Amino acid sequence: MTETLPGRAVDGEQFRRALAAHAAGVVVITAQTGGIPAGLTATSFSSVSLEPPLVSFYVDQASTTWPRMRSADHFAVNVLTSDQGELAARFARKGVDRFAEPTRWRPGPHATPLLSDVSVHLVCLPYATVDVGDHVLVVGLVSEAAVHGSGRPLLYHQGRFGRFIPHS
Repeated sequence: MTETLPGRAVDGEQFRRALAAHAAGVVVITAQTGGIPAGLTATSFSSVSLEPPLVSFYVDQASTTWPRMRSADHFAVNVLTSDQGELAARFARKGVDRFAEPTRWRPGPHATPLLSDVSVHLVCLPYATVDVGDHVLVVGLVSEAAVHGSGRPLLYHQGRFGRFIPHS
């Protein structure tokens, strides 16, 4: 591991402002343990490998939701569409029942909660977790994939949810 030399890293606020210029796709990660669904919004979702099929996301070490999800034997990646900004905000909010109305969902394979009207569901087995800085890198092995449409993705940019508009 590389050590950070004093005075060599930018401060957190400058780093946050710089990264706000990067648009990221938005997903909601869902899982169930002890019969209770849990979920969180992630903008750090990425594909990792085709063989085997691996995906990843990062979650803050301070997350109050991750400890409930960590022990699940499966989790789902719900790829949100451009009109699901409020759903993304709901799963990012603290102190709210994220699965109560108006959230629409159903139990999927292995009782994994699947959100309605998303463009893709990926059901994953936990593959690896690694502590990285103030986050946890979570890697999942995709065991099932369902594409429900090719709608426009929900993006996160400059601290806001938005839509993708292609060049003509």
